[in-house]
Amino acid sequence: MCRAFLHRPEPLPILRRLIGLAGLCLALLLGGCASLLPRGEAQTGKPWSDFHQAHAAFERIQPYVTTIAQLREQGIDPLVTPNITILNYADIVRRLLPPSGNDIALDPGIRDCMQAQTACRGFEIDQRHIDRKRVGNFWLDFLDFRRETLTTGWRFNMLLLVVNDRVVYKLWGGQPEISETEVTRNPLGPLQGFGQSVLGRY
Repeated sequence: MCRAFLHRPEPLPILRRLIGLAGLCLALLLGGCASLLPRGEAQTGKPWSDFHQAHAAFERIQPYVTTIAQLREQGIDPLVTPNITILNYADIVRRLLPPSGNDIALDPGIRDCMQAQTACRGFEIDQRHIDRKRVGNFWLDFLDFRRETLTTGWRFNMLLLVVNDRVVYKLWGGQPEISETEVTRNPLGPLQGFGQSVLGRY
């Protein structure tokens, strides 16, 4: 009996093991909480999966060569492809013609469009992919002490002028890489807006 008593585990090592196990569980819990942060995504239905594909499609378009049928083969069909705005002659004049009406410096394709008047159409293509997600410490975010939002993605815009079913002018713009970080800090956490809400009642 004395020998069994001498070999009985001491309470202190057992307590240390329990504390270590609890710490491990807490670390796993906190590590998994990051996946619980909100995340949002905004994208347009598009024939291209990234900015480089969109720009490559633009480069394949040749003014006075590419036809409407060839645009459709590339997935650019204003009647089918989402997020393509069809511009009429009045829209094109407002966007491209200088206020002075002087067309000396205009691109030949724009001048031909102005001369064709109602026979000229414009296709404005707006494609984008925006991903927003909250990053950082889950509990600081959950309790509204600190919220960090990361925004990534890309945007691509293309303008085409078409006369007699043939492209006569093209223009592009956009953002190949979007990366923005927004951080909001509330020192009082969930109580930050409590004072304003109380004062607003009086």
